[in-house]
Amino acid sequence: MADLLAGVREGRSGTLVLVGEPGTGKTSLLDQVAAGCPDVHTVRIAGVESEMRLGFAALHRLLRPWLPHIDELPAPQRDALHTAFGRLAGVAPDRYLAGMAALTLLADAAAPQPLLCAVDDAQWLDRESAEVLAFVARRLHAEAIGLVFATRPHGQALVDGLPALTVTGLPDDDAESLLSTSISGHLDGAVAARIVAGTGGNPLALIELAHALTAEQLTGITPLPSPLPVGTFLETHFLRQVGRLPAETRTLLLLVSATPPEDPSLLWRAAGHLGIAAAMADPALTAGILTPALDFRHPLIRSAVYRGADPADRRLAHAALAAVCDPVLDRDRHAWHRAEATIGLDEQVAAELDRAADRARARGGHAERAAFLSRAADLSPDPRARAARLVAAAHAHLVLGDPASVGPMLDRAEHGLDQPVPRAIARQTRAIAEMYTGRFTGAATILLDAAGSIAAVDAGLARTMMFDALQAVLFTDDRDATLTLPALARAVQDSPASTRTDDFSYGYADLFLYGYTTRIAVGYRPAVPLMRAALAALSSDGDSLAEECLPLAVISMFAAEDVWDEDGGRRVWRRLEKHDRDNGALANLRTTLVAGATWELRAGRFDAAAALQDELDELSDVVGQPHRGGIQRIELLAWSGREAETRAVAAAGLGFDDYVQNSLAVLEISLGRHHEALALLLPAFDRDKPGVATRSLHEIVEAGVRGGDDPAAKAALTRMEERAQASGTPWALGLLARCRALMADDEQAEDLYRESADLLARTSIVTEQARTHLLFGEWLRRRRRRADARAELRTAYEMFTRMGAAAFAERARVELLATGERARRRDEQATRDLTPQEKQVASLAAAGATNGEIAARLFLSTSTVEYHLTKVFRKLAITSRRRLATVLAAQRAAR
Repeated sequence: MADLLAGVREGRSGTLVLVGEPGTGKTSLLDQVAAGCPDVHTVRIAGVESEMRLGFAALHRLLRPWLPHIDELPAPQRDALHTAFGRLAGVAPDRYLAGMAALTLLADAAAPQPLLCAVDDAQWLDRESAEVLAFVARRLHAEAIGLVFATRPHGQALVDGLPALTVTGLPDDDAESLLSTSISGHLDGAVAARIVAGTGGNPLALIELAHALTAEQLTGITPLPSPLPVGTFLETHFLRQVGRLPAETRTLLLLVSATPPEDPSLLWRAAGHLGIAAAMADPALTAGILTPALDFRHPLIRSAVYRGADPADRRLAHAALAAVCDPVLDRDRHAWHRAEATIGLDEQVAAELDRAADRARARGGHAERAAFLSRAADLSPDPRARAARLVAAAHAHLVLGDPASVGPMLDRAEHGLDQPVPRAIARQTRAIAEMYTGRFTGAATILLDAAGSIAAVDAGLARTMMFDALQAVLFTDDRDATLTLPALARAVQDSPASTRTDDFSYGYADLFLYGYTTRIAVGYRPAVPLMRAALAALSSDGDSLAEECLPLAVISMFAAEDVWDEDGGRRVWRRLEKHDRDNGALANLRTTLVAGATWELRAGRFDAAAALQDELDELSDVVGQPHRGGIQRIELLAWSGREAETRAVAAAGLGFDDYVQNSLAVLEISLGRHHEALALLLPAFDRDKPGVATRSLHEIVEAGVRGGDDPAAKAALTRMEERAQASGTPWALGLLARCRALMADDEQAEDLYRESADLLARTSIVTEQARTHLLFGEWLRRRRRRADARAELRTAYEMFTRMGAAAFAERARVELLATGERARRRDEQATRDLTPQEKQVASLAAAGATNGEIAARLFLSTSTVEYHLTKVFRKLAITSRRRLATVLAAQRAAR
């Protein structure tokens, strides 16, 4: 804690999670920190159990001092917070965009004076607030902000992974000293030892026992109570104290426990509604249960009072709070308190919760929506309405990334699902929950059956379900024996919901569905215009983006590679990336970055591809998602010639079989191991899965020709002839010309190689341009045309070296040596010691982005961007941004 505060005073940021059982001193530590830091502005809140279901409630209380400054934030962040707090009707913000807004607001607040935010009882935070604060904690760096959580063990999983300090009981000597100083009379030594041992040195238990035990017990004349009030037994101890107070005081304390400490007016309005005078607080003040600020002297008393109250009394308190909440300005709190005050069935209250759930969804409060809908289901007299609310609640849990809660809710809904569409939606939700957890096997069958059950009733929804099924099968790499791609494609083509037409006015989802299934069930040529239309629709600003199944980056990447449409694929990537960054959709951005890295790799910009991969790794930490063992880097590793790393990643066995095999094949070809490459590629050729199989056709031709397997090469070339001509893009035709050259007679090969080089030069696929020059140079050298071969091989060597394709560059260098030209082996120059994030910041600054633009793009504060730039300037020995572009370009040229 001292180190954290010292860093905050020096302009650095830090986070600490205090974890301990009730009474171990977490709150006292927060008290000491707040009292001992007059030079640090401290803001403190505590989680309130009764408000756990109100999305963003705790965040609103934490940010209350700076709410007037929200309008000064960048527009997307401003709108995100206004929407989250119900001040603005708009598109529900992604929780990470709300987190970025909170980070910017806090960073601005810390500019004039270091800031400490202390969150007690974090286990009672609403989920939306916890997610935002966890995001802020993971992005803090150089803002002079300290963020401290106090929570019980396993109390708030969302802060897992943050720096933590376990707060335990006091050592025996300190515990006995605390006990002695808390007692005015005599304390028997043996009794003290038994108390310390029985409480585990729990400070709160020691203090409470010092006041609760009689003189006879303290001196050992009468036995100690059993069990001693420690841990959860402390709540019983506090309840006994509360139970000795007058009835109206107890009711007042229950209202205090259900009311945020920062809203005393709500408390006194509710008390007035029940006819409780302010003087009824005096007995609690005298007993030391309440502080003069009318808050509990310890947070544990709050939870003890609320959880230990008689259910009827708790309903009475909620009814009073509902009665005094403004039903217009505070509609959601009014609805929740009214629901908590209701026992039995009440459709009117359930309908009010339904409307509150809709508002929660509009604000991005998906946990709040799930809670409201679940409670509305409990209150619903009609089985169908109850089932519909449970299914909607299950879907809200999906959006939250909480698939484990979906099954139980759908099980509860089963009885009321007696209509085709609601039943199909429930099955769709269950299948997607399975996919979220990585269990794709069987999900596609459920989705296809659900679509079939409503195809004649709701064709649009049926097509959505079939699109989900398509994604599931594409993702299984044929591991799902229950439904193959051809079977799915035929079912979609034959479905009454598939009113196929050549009118491409469909949305991108339908076009992808028809494009993929046409490609599989009908043929490649008729699928090409559908795939292109789908990519065009997805890249258009007119279509909204909804990613509730697999990320669209995967589907679009497969489609673009299948029809060799680099322009359409790049436009989609740029649109998805902009959408994800603008909306703070970090979970989807991670997959979009993989697609972006692939396009950058194709363009020979390995540094840019690596930067996107570095950002992906960093974002995985931010969103608390595990890394996939570097699987997303395997293609870049293979092209870079990093053999040991490539094989290590492949050996991890993380699925994505065709993708891994293709990457390994590229490595094998670069090393001249054509037999090995062909063995890796042929299984995908046989399956002919869209995207993966087409991208490897030219690899099979090369590996077959060089490895002496003419039948394999001819089969791949035959397929290549049909598809490349149907595609008609320079990328496709350039690869086709090269494949023809590899298998042509001498008099035709040269013209075909030159045709390939000319066509690929019209694309941004630099990796394939270089490979054509390499193969052409090798062909020329074998025909003893050394001068011509040197020109091609030198071009290939320079291109491969520039991009960082080490194994291909070495292959070109060896060929150059055979022509009589000595090419110096170039070791990659060690770059200056920039961290991945410093490289990102430096590259964006060199491109002319302002600090604010860099911060928004990388989900950082401007203070952190300034901090990184300062370190970049020092490491590169420059003093201004103007020199950045020159220095970075010089480094790339040197490599």
